Amino acid sequence: MSTATSDAAPRPSIINPGRFSNIAGRALPWLAGATVVAFAVGLWLGLVASPEDYQQGSTVRIMYVHVPAAWLSMFCYLVMTSAALGTLVWRHPLADVAAKCAAPIGAAFAFCTLATGSIWGKPMWGAWWVWDARLTSMLILFFMYLGLIALWRAIDEPGRAARVAAISILVGFINIPIIKFSVDWWNTLHQPASVFRFDGPTIHASMLVPLFVMSIAFMLLFTTLHFAAMRSELVRRRARGLRLRTARSAA
Repeated sequence: MSTATSDAAPRPSIINPGRFSNIAGRALPWLAGATVVAFAVGLWLGLVASPEDYQQGSTVRIMYVHVPAAWLSMFCYLVMTSAALGTLVWRHPLADVAAKCAAPIGAAFAFCTLATGSIWGKPMWGAWWVWDARLTSMLILFFMYLGLIALWRAIDEPGRAARVAAISILVGFINIPIIKFSVDWWNTLHQPASVFRFDGPTIHASMLVPLFVMSIAFMLLFTTLHFAAMRSELVRRRARGLRLRTARSAA
């Protein structure tokens, strides 16, 4: 009686940096196309098809950019938090790349949130800025993104930068629930949650549908930019590794 053993090599995983780069390269054109289509449909629904608000008038249409940008600015940080755990716990080579590349995108979404909120706040509140709990915590998130970007650039050694940034990300995560529940914990000018509620959304379907389409468009935009940035970062790290090996050989 004989026994058979299998020495076949394991299949490459999608989370292998090389395989991820190849898959992302093939997916990027499709993601970019879907992003353009989603934005075209969402902007038409939000700016043309949706009705004006009986109190805010056309100003309410800022919501179709402001709200998805706010959601994605927090979602980016959730991605970075998951990647930070991957860096510290599992030491996965893609984890730090994912976190580092998500930070500038999250900063852009946070800035868009603050800018559109100020544009909306001027006619509604009579001021470009108020130290509201929701606005203040979102401003802190924006500065956290900038701080993390500076941290990655300040430390030359990628491994050490990854560990320090991962710890900073996990510490800063406390701000995310503060942003989410600030309108419930404090008496603020910002309106309470009107979409994700236990008793269902309070927004009419004529406004809710464009809002969700624009949210899908923003999510596709994030995915496209994130994949493209990760591929570029992987190329930079490979080039850095080659330069270091060349320098050691020359020495």
